[in-house]
Amino acid sequence: MEPRIEIRRLLDVIPASSRMTTKIVSKPEQPKVIDAVFPLPWNQDRPIYINFDLWLRLAKPQRDLLLLQKVSWLLGVKWFKPDIYQGVVLLGLLAGLVESAQSDVVGVAVGGGLSAIALVRIWRTNKSSQSELNADLAALRIAERRGYSETEAAQHLLSAIEAIAQIEKHSTLNFSELIRCQNLRAIAGLSPVGVPKSYVLGEGD
Repeated sequence: MEPRIEIRRLLDVIPASSRMTTKIVSKPEQPKVIDAVFPLPWNQDRPIYINFDLWLRLAKPQRDLLLLQKVSWLLGVKWFKPDIYQGVVLLGLLAGLVESAQSDVVGVAVGGGLSAIALVRIWRTNKSSQSELNADLAALRIAERRGYSETEAAQHLLSAIEAIAQIEKHSTLNFSELIRCQNLRAIAGLSPVGVPKSYVLGEGD
């Protein structure tokens, strides 16, 4: 199968609202099956890079769920939303501008430092296991609108994560992947033990 044929199919899988910003790019040289660069606030495009030689070793439902999860993760990265850390960034920048106008070097340093700390916190939150778990759940919801049941979708995403580890020749899953797999096993009815809801909702990591 040529990559362009699969790309056209995948664009039909993702939500219509994501198609303007999501770009699926063939990247045969990358060692990962699927990858995406963490989106910075000034970048509107959200490219997803796929090594199609490796990608096509996966079953179609696994590919669908992996793509939906990656799209959901990208959409979940919010640099500008009303919460305390975004507020600190803005206050720090404003304070820095005011102090700069007054030629107050210490004030500029303090304002810049506050902004930097808040930006690091935003970065860490969006790169956490919690954000991956939330992206998994969002992917399952979209998959249900594509004809999968929640249980089926969870099973396909679970098997895809495990299959990628084999394809990429990882000896073990990392911490985030282990947490995600346990949560997906619970959703799929394969395990009575899941991840605490408080963790998924934002108290973990």
